[in-house]
Amino acid sequence: MMRDTEIRHVTKPGANLFLELGFAPEEAERLHAASRNQINDTRLLKQQLMGELSAWIAEHKLRQADAAEILMVSRPRVSDVVNQKTAKFTIDTLVEMLSRIGKPVKIAVG
Repeated sequence: MMRDTEIRHVTKPGANLFLELGFAPEEAERLHAASRNQINDTRLLKQQLMGELSAWIAEHKLRQADAAEILMVSRPRVSDVVNQKTAKFTIDTLVEMLSRIGKPVKIAVG
């Protein structure tokens, strides 16, 4: 059985995917703006959580290898936190790491 794996269209980075999916221009722009805002909010939250982890590592004068052992992650993962590589982490993972060092996360809405 042959599988069709031909690529017929590639969406350029930054393009309005909703427009390409056939939404009306006004609706596509609204959805695109909303998705950009949501992505930005998530990135900012991840940066804040990573900042807390980085500050804790610095405060305790830990080497990345030692922090990795405490956080139960690999040393490269600690490097990714310290270097704010937000795309490599979920919020859940960062919250779990903070919990492991006795810094529970509380969420306030509003």
